[in-house]
Amino acid sequence: MLLRSVRPLLPDRTGLGEPVDVLLSGHRVAAIGPTGPAGSVDTALDPGGAEVVECDGRALLPGLWDHHVHMAQWALARRRLDLSGARSAADCAELVAERLASAPPAGGEVLVGFGFRDSLWPDEAHRGLLDAVSGDVPVVLVSGDLHQGWLNGAALERFGYRGHPTGRIRESEFFAVTVALQDVPDEVLDGFVADAAGAAAARGVVGIVDFEAPWSLPDWQRRIAAGTTGLRVEASVWPDQLEKAIATGLRSGDVVDGTGGLLTAGPLKVITDGSLNTRTAYCYDPYPQPPGAVIDNPCGLLLVPPSSLRPLLERARDAGLEAALHAIGDHANTLVLDAFAATGARGRIEHAQLLRGDDVPRFAGMGLVASVQPEHALDDRDVADRLWAGRTGRAFAYRSLHDAGARLALGSDAPVAPLDPWIALAAAVHRTADGRDRWHAEQELDRAVALGASFGVVPGSVGAVTEGARADLVLTDADPTSCDPATLRAMPVAGTLVGGRWTHRAGV
Repeated sequence: MLLRSVRPLLPDRTGLGEPVDVLLSGHRVAAIGPTGPAGSVDTALDPGGAEVVECDGRALLPGLWDHHVHMAQWALARRRLDLSGARSAADCAELVAERLASAPPAGGEVLVGFGFRDSLWPDEAHRGLLDAVSGDVPVVLVSGDLHQGWLNGAALERFGYRGHPTGRIRESEFFAVTVALQDVPDEVLDGFVADAAGAAAARGVVGIVDFEAPWSLPDWQRRIAAGTTGLRVEASVWPDQLEKAIATGLRSGDVVDGTGGLLTAGPLKVITDGSLNTRTAYCYDPYPQPPGAVIDNPCGLLLVPPSSLRPLLERARDAGLEAALHAIGDHANTLVLDAFAATGARGRIEHAQLLRGDDVPRFAGMGLVASVQPEHALDDRDVADRLWAGRTGRAFAYRSLHDAGARLALGSDAPVAPLDPWIALAAAVHRTADGRDRWHAEQELDRAVALGASFGVVPGSVGAVTEGARADLVLTDADPTSCDPATLRAMPVAGTLVGGRWTHRAGV
């Protein structure tokens, strides 16, 4: 295939080059040469009978990665009752009532909603509110951060929590409910995932790091064999499947046989603390509480203490697996950094949302990737201002991490934020999307840095459009190095290629 008249991203990512022709062959960029004058058919490259695609000076970039996705949950969330617009518990109950009236689930099925964020609500979510509108239909509402659920009485009984006083289930107890909600036939879930993969390709995505529990690699082997071939996937494993993953002999970065190079073994994933919105991120300072309140865990929850985390890291290290450790609160991040230092394990910290100043340079010192989700800074700014008051200057501290030499990898944490790398890019470089002043603009990234953090980190991923590079590419109608933030966020994508094969094509 010959891509005629494209403007490739410059190696330093500060702008686009002059128009050239790019020849793709054997899944790679075979040659790059001057293009002819506008309107001519002259080219310095011989397409050799290959298809010639007129690109009319569009931007050509390496394909984009989302470095943190829960793919099955994202595929399901796209079909669930959307609660993201609710501004109170009463709003949520009303949305549930409307759905039950207009499209009730089939007998015995659970009505699942997704996306509520209750930290700033004026009222309290309680099972009684749901019971009043749902009757005997089981209702499970999943929070936007995935760390808590709000269940009615029928759902509490269904999932083993009969008699629970509030219907609010958090962290590990709720993760079991999350897994149960994904218990749908493989062919159904795989179809949902295929649709979600197609939507991702339409946004220029060529690969994802999938953190679906407990181990998504066998699922992706099945999906790829069935024809879901639009994405490269790095598949993580969780502790309860670690020994099974080790038994395969795969090490992080190994390509899985029989997948056409699309599936790679990923890291060990461990969630060490909770989240900001659920008030379970493990912090040095307590969360603000009502006067006179007695709280069991005022500073959040440490889900995996160092005494358990370090043996896990040692086991992964010895088996050739990297680690991806979820840490959101500043105390959790310190403990995770300490664990990496004590074990010599390699890998990344997921989220790193609140950091002590002396912990920032430790990322680069140990060669750890800071895997961050910039849209969370915009979604959570008001919550952080309330729950982390006085500390937000060191929250979502992307520029500080970069300036200290840390390697950044951008993602969405879909379904927590949409699986769309342009949204993450826009949030990283311009920390507002609603017309308000930019929130802690001192932590914004330069576009060149943000673009670099949006390309692949697995072996073989490209960071520039050069001869010999893998032909994982995206064509855009606007220049991502200079367009306004709104255009960057909604970037029009004309085409996406994985290994020189179209996975999305529109307008070229």
